[in-house]
Amino acid sequence: MSDTKKTGSAWAALGGDPSLLARVRTLRRPGALAARLPVRETARACVAGCALAAAELTALRASLPHAPAVRVDDGAVATAFTSERHLRVDGRAPRSFAPLSRFWRTSDGWVRTHANYPHHRARLLTVLGLPADASPETVAARIAVRGAEEIEESVSGAGGLAVALRTAPEWAAHPQGVAVAGLPLLERRRLDDAPARVLPPLDAPRDGRPLLPAAGIRVLDLTRVIAGPVATRTLALLGADVLRLDPAWLPEIADQHADTGFGKRSATVDLGTDRAVFEELLSAADVVITGYRPGALDRFGLSPEALAERRPGVVVARLSAWGDDGPWAGRRGFDSLVQAATGIAVTEGSAAEPGALPAQALDHGTGHLLAAAVLRALTEQSYDGGSRFAGAVLARTAAWLTDDTDRVPDAPDGPVEEGAPYTAADPWLTATGRPSPLGELRYARPPVAFDGGPDDWARPPGRPGADRPAWA
Repeated sequence: MSDTKKTGSAWAALGGDPSLLARVRTLRRPGALAARLPVRETARACVAGCALAAAELTALRASLPHAPAVRVDDGAVATAFTSERHLRVDGRAPRSFAPLSRFWRTSDGWVRTHANYPHHRARLLTVLGLPADASPETVAARIAVRGAEEIEESVSGAGGLAVALRTAPEWAAHPQGVAVAGLPLLERRRLDDAPARVLPPLDAPRDGRPLLPAAGIRVLDLTRVIAGPVATRTLALLGADVLRLDPAWLPEIADQHADTGFGKRSATVDLGTDRAVFEELLSAADVVITGYRPGALDRFGLSPEALAERRPGVVVARLSAWGDDGPWAGRRGFDSLVQAATGIAVTEGSAAEPGALPAQALDHGTGHLLAAAVLRALTEQSYDGGSRFAGAVLARTAAWLTDDTDRVPDAPDGPVEEGAPYTAADPWLTATGRPSPLGELRYARPPVAFDGGPDDWARPPGRPGADRPAWA
């Protein structure tokens, strides 16, 4: 597979003009995101697709004769895809996976659990019949005498998170694997016949100020964990006014918020009791992005169709782990669980000793693809109107990662250059700490880059829920 094949595949999935691929300049760095699977190429493609969509929208709004050239550096991509590992808050490294988020040996194989959030830990321990303070050793002993799929079903049935380790052929034969295989990499569709959106023109860059293709776009961010927040963090980089909304009773992990909260404001809203507040925000929103299980928000009138009916011309983007169809459609899921279920963990390790990708690439990659789909929807609306929907599924990104039969457009590639091996992240980290309400931050720079575009976020993350639920 050529190094640019995945990029062409991503751009085709986004519905982009194939001729624009020549605007992408790639800097390859050996050793970046090294893995058995083509993680480097896939990560690069996700970032390239997002940067190209941003450049396309920039050309439209700034009346440029052609889209600005896009730069994709493997070093920047690899560092950004592991941003949660590089973050420092007052010099402190963030907490990684919780002790009960890991692979466990079962009586017939392995099971992967996710218990970073207290309520997920509690559900896992309840199913196992263990107290809240159970140690990992006690959990391991309890799991070791049970079957992997039996644990998967019982924990999932209780609203917890666990999947049995599967090989790629086993996943392909699984009903959920079959359902996911029938999905496009990105679902993109028109919801209605709303009139074309007229975006105000961008001012010509001056005094070193960057071109921000999403300037003036208001984004309601109803996402959590990594993939969705990466998408909205990227839109914030590009100038969007992003307001993240969380229920007060379900706080985000502090370090996770610090990593993905750049450029945004954060407020709390209870959709059950604060409907008037949400409806007022929706009435002026341009984009709504959700990252909860399919159907979880529908009872609040947040299905794509319901949102478009109340806010004609809106772009609705939705992220899920397993998709809308199949027996797992209503299940929660995270990157690590998708790796275990789809055969990736076996490919990167073995059935006897499962491995993992060098980054949470499904999360970061899908986040960049979803941001790109939003940007492309805004571009398409400018001449064709309509409320728009874009959907991305972690398990479908996983299938794309493992697929070597990508559909690519018949168009020339942009230049590919050879760079120094990727040995350290420092060139792609902020040189000094950045003051913030959370403390002094050192962090990974954004990987999305194009001529004249931004190279950092306009604002650091603030404290979760500290902002008013109102537009700036």
